[in-house]
Amino acid sequence: MSARTLPYRLFTGLALAGLVAIGAGRLPGAEAAAGAPSVPANAPAEPDTLQWFRDARLGIFIHWGIYSEDKNSESWAFHDGAMSHDEYFAQAKTFTAANYHPEQWAALFKEAGARYAVLTSKHHDGFALWDTKLSKLNAVDGSPAGRDLVGPFCEALRQAGLKVGLYFSHLDWSHPDYASILPPGAKAQRRPEYSNPWGYPQGPENPEAWERFLAFHRGQLRELGTRYHPDLFWFDGDWERSAEQWRFKELRELLKAMNPKVVLNSRMGGYGDYETPEQYIPLVAPKGPWEFCVTINDSWGYQQKDHDYKSVRQVVRLLAECANMGGNMLLDIGPKNDGSLQPEQVAVLKGLGRWTHQQARALYGTTAGLPPGYFFGTSTLSKDRQTLYLFYFDKPMGPIALKGIRNQVRQMSVLGGPSLTWKVNGGAAWVKMPGVIWIDLPETAVDPDATVIKVELEGPLDLATAPKVELP
Repeated sequence: MSARTLPYRLFTGLALAGLVAIGAGRLPGAEAAAGAPSVPANAPAEPDTLQWFRDARLGIFIHWGIYSEDKNSESWAFHDGAMSHDEYFAQAKTFTAANYHPEQWAALFKEAGARYAVLTSKHHDGFALWDTKLSKLNAVDGSPAGRDLVGPFCEALRQAGLKVGLYFSHLDWSHPDYASILPPGAKAQRRPEYSNPWGYPQGPENPEAWERFLAFHRGQLRELGTRYHPDLFWFDGDWERSAEQWRFKELRELLKAMNPKVVLNSRMGGYGDYETPEQYIPLVAPKGPWEFCVTINDSWGYQQKDHDYKSVRQVVRLLAECANMGGNMLLDIGPKNDGSLQPEQVAVLKGLGRWTHQQARALYGTTAGLPPGYFFGTSTLSKDRQTLYLFYFDKPMGPIALKGIRNQVRQMSVLGGPSLTWKVNGGAAWVKMPGVIWIDLPETAVDPDATVIKVELEGPLDLATAPKVELP
């Protein structure tokens, strides 16, 4: 069987019938979108819709699928030629989910301090973890798991009080109609990636096939949206076509019509609600809400040989740096194909939970902290701007400096610990420049991962930026 024939066989029968029904006439949701107000690029959700996301600070990302057998990477393995398409999909034979206990996952995520979690409902390979009626490439029809895996995940998270996120890849390297058109300007550019048959046509373009794929794409999203009602759609795989070809404006309208409160990440050609930097923390905070997604080791999916786990202390540092700039961290784990988690992953999440629960007031529901230069660490600020939380990562070699605070300090303490003493040196009252606040932090009060100092102020935070000279 050639590498390109398997998908055609898997998309026959009932699947094709579903495509015809959904693809007939206008795309799903077009009627609801007709006459709706235009949504500009980078249009944010309503503030109350995003508030839970702004307050959440920590989420857990789960990459799980037929690639969780430890043979190679998720989806990219056949796309990049590391293994054939047939060999890649043969992994579905061992995708049992025999030890999949989503209620245990949810309990662990909650213990870690997460407020939401995101599951890969479908990665670039096109294999769905729910019983989609539009393809036989799913956990029910195409693996010994034999059941819907998305529904129990959503239910378990909600029972634990966590928000539900579903990852969905726009592209689908196994769908027969996906590699049917080129992005605008591709013929003139002749870039090497256009020779990959999984993403791009190797002969004439076929716009009709692309229309069929868009109907399939919308159909699967309608299934997810109406069956599971996720709080967040985490999209990926938008880079092989333009926003106009994907019709992301229309897609946003469709998703918001199904659930006006759903939050959409940025991988929608500018029509999402928040930015998603991947594997790097920005040096300058993105405009608006944002989320840093990062692996717990070096792999998104399960790789037994990858033992390069981040320590609890490193994960805490990353989380604190995100909070300092008003962002969230989405920490990724990769379960095995039976649904069990590696002990190293569990240990990191439990260790993280020790710290997040102790420092909860400094994390959840806070806003971005001090700009660079005021404190050599990270910080957050209460919403009333009257409490500053300083995150200190080392053992003190002497008093800790805090600069540029015009307010009087009412009280200082280690969060959940003893009160602290401090003194102010210097300052130039005639130009409204405050002195340096020197904080005494005893070594006995230091947290092994990060110490949080609570600074209670007289009135809302008033930061000095430059000397103010008042002429007589």
